[in-house]
Amino acid sequence: QVQLVESGGGLVQVGGSLRLSCAASGSIFSLPAMGWYRQSPGKQRELVATVTSGGRTNVADSVNGRFTISRDNAKSTVDLQMNSLKLDDTAVYYCNALVLGRDGYSYEYWGQGTQVTVSS
Repeated sequence: QVQLVESGGGLVQVGGSLRLSCAASGSIFSLPAMGWYRQSPGKQRELVATVTSGGRTNVADSVNGRFTISRDNAKSTVDLQMNSLKLDDTAVYYCNALVLGRDGYSYEYWGQGTQVTVSS
């Protein structure tokens, strides 16, 4: 079993910054990819950014240039630095990880979600 623990959400004003962190633990052989998704009320969950173990990133157009994803492979953590926040960034942010288990199979895990609220 694998656990993803998120931290760093909260309330911030338009134009402000927040940093989200996620730590993976448990039965992990490797983490080929980690990332962040978000979901607003009435909307589908959408990709924010992902990063592979090799450092290749995929960032949504809506946040490109404002959000930066990074990871520490040694610590099994992934961070999301969010700058110049907009009202539309308000959502529950979920950490996501593709885990290669010690059994040789791949599994996808989700964190419990952390609320980010941007106010005017």
